[in-house]
Amino acid sequence: MRKIIPYKGHLKDYARKLRNNMTKGEIALWKEVKGKKLGYRFSRQIPIDGFIVDFYSKDLRLAIEVDGGYHFSEDQIEKDKVRQERLELLGVKVIRFTDSDVQSNLTWVVEEIKREIGFIEEVRTEK
Repeated sequence: MRKIIPYKGHLKDYARKLRNNMTKGEIALWKEVKGKKLGYRFSRQIPIDGFIVDFYSKDLRLAIEVDGGYHFSEDQIEKDKVRQERLELLGVKVIRFTDSDVQSNLTWVVEEIKREIGFIEEVRTEK
């Protein structure tokens, strides 16, 4: 049974705006993960706690982040670190890719996501 993680209600409208204004990398990756193309349903721009993650599978508790250029400032690196720690405390595994990696090496990104899914499945079967 899936554990539902609460979110701040005010983020719903902002998440909707983000869905309508995705980066080129996010659009490319969405085409690869939407539906159940990887065996699990992913949603895009999903509020979790006080944050919005780019892609999320509730069944896997896996968030995929596509980091654009602004993620590389010192201030944003620290914010992303705190954000990731909070999400992991909530039981969400976060994997990150740069927008340029997604655009230039989509096959590798999808293989990395598949590898992470396999790892999550393996851990679950050991329990």
